[in-house]
Amino acid sequence: MTVIVNIQEAQTNLFKLIQRVIAGEEIIIAQSGKPVARLVLHSPQPIGRLPGSAKGKIWMAPDFDAPLPDKIIDLFEGSEST
Repeated sequence: MTVIVNIQEAQTNLFKLIQRVIAGEEIIIAQSGKPVARLVLHSPQPIGRLPGSAKGKIWMAPDFDAPLPDKIIDLFEGSEST
């Protein structure tokens, strides 16, 4: 629910308005009947990725991209039964 209040009311009742925002309301602050600001619940921005932050934490075998043995390939192709 959105509520519109004038600046004077917002100054006088800021604590109460913040409590209403915490409860889920959106408060629009108006000056001379025209909206100028909006009180909404703060949601922290997600932390972005930092390139290189995993350096030294990941290890790959030198042959990680080597072809699979024929026996394993045959199992996946269905030409050999177990």
